[in-house]
Amino acid sequence: MAQTLKPVVIAGGVRIPFCRSNTAYASLSNMKMLSTVLAGIVDRFDLNGQHIDEVNAGAVITHSKDWNLAREAVLSTHLSPSTPGITMQQACGTSLQAAMMAAAKIATGQIDSAIAAGTDTVSDVPVVFSSKFARRLVKLGKARDIKSKLKLFKGFSPRELAPIPPSVNEPRTLMSMGQHTEMMAKTWGVTREEQDILALASHQNAVKAYNDGFYDDLLVPCEGVLRDNNMREDSSLETLAKLRTVYDKTSAGTMTAGNSTPLTDGAAGVLLCSEEWARERGIPVQAYMTHSATSAVDFVRGAGLLMAPTVAMSNMLDRANLSLQDFDLYEIHEAFAAQVLSTLKAWEDDEYCRTELGREQAMGSIDRNRLNPVGSSLAAGHPFAATGARILGNLAKQLDQRGSGRGVISICTAGGMGVTAILEK
Repeated sequence: MAQTLKPVVIAGGVRIPFCRSNTAYASLSNMKMLSTVLAGIVDRFDLNGQHIDEVNAGAVITHSKDWNLAREAVLSTHLSPSTPGITMQQACGTSLQAAMMAAAKIATGQIDSAIAAGTDTVSDVPVVFSSKFARRLVKLGKARDIKSKLKLFKGFSPRELAPIPPSVNEPRTLMSMGQHTEMMAKTWGVTREEQDILALASHQNAVKAYNDGFYDDLLVPCEGVLRDNNMREDSSLETLAKLRTVYDKTSAGTMTAGNSTPLTDGAAGVLLCSEEWARERGIPVQAYMTHSATSAVDFVRGAGLLMAPTVAMSNMLDRANLSLQDFDLYEIHEAFAAQVLSTLKAWEDDEYCRTELGREQAMGSIDRNRLNPVGSSLAAGHPFAATGARILGNLAKQLDQRGSGRGVISICTAGGMGVTAILEK
């Protein structure tokens, strides 16, 4: 017998202000930031002592001690201790994927409530020693006497103590995400000026949204910080044009610190539930999650590292029987301005849509006035695992303010993956 799916409610999102790494949150851990966000959700939705069916959360950069991150964060709040925590990770798509997993369970009636969240800090990275020294330490813990312990350090070199610096380079290409994106920019003919214009719009839209009070109920203070510290009110095309390129320093380079997201610390979360659960608690419905998709491309063999959202979007729209133009709002994660522009150009390209997406013709253009209208990652910053929840909360609120409409989310991730979702009101 076919099962009737339940509507999946997005009740709303909460996040702490995002801060450039090694600034305001330099002394904070993922646990602290995630716990602060969960506590903010408890306060906003009056969930003190309440049981949530599951909390799905994760981080990209973690210490080994954070193996039970989601559950420990739950236990640091006033949620009922009966609330389970599930720690997960899908690079930059982590918290959107967390919401997608929860939504599937809500839709099929397995659960009635969930929190999807993500956190990341580059300020509190784990320090790793060489594998040779690490093996010495493991054996040292098993040695039973002084003689045995001293013997383990035979042939020891001080060079073994040199820490291995953390890296977000792709393990299979040894290239950074920025280097990969610079290649995409060249492939799609994305100019420096186009990137700077998109970056400026992100900052301007974010500043306007702050001034209009859009973020007032989405943000909870943390360490005395009240707003994202990467956002630039005085940004201009002239200022952006003066910045040096960072990933290709030749005359052919187009990407700068101004049109790329900085390393960022922060956390965000979203409350999802069934209509019945929301009604029983008097929680308004901001929006509904109706469709989602995830995909991957073979970037090792030449596909653009951050082009997978083009595939996920195409597949999702086919299943939803919608076109790319059927949306009032487009929330596309701005890992880099060049990535957003490459994605848009790919959807407009007949050959790409035929050969890579299996379509008869191009998916077409979008109305740029509907793109990231309250700012996105270039202005707010990008704490890897937190970005999906930030965008989800932003889009749900925008649809709620409009009173009706349809919005789409597109997020690229490390490892050549993409995550997309549709919200409706």
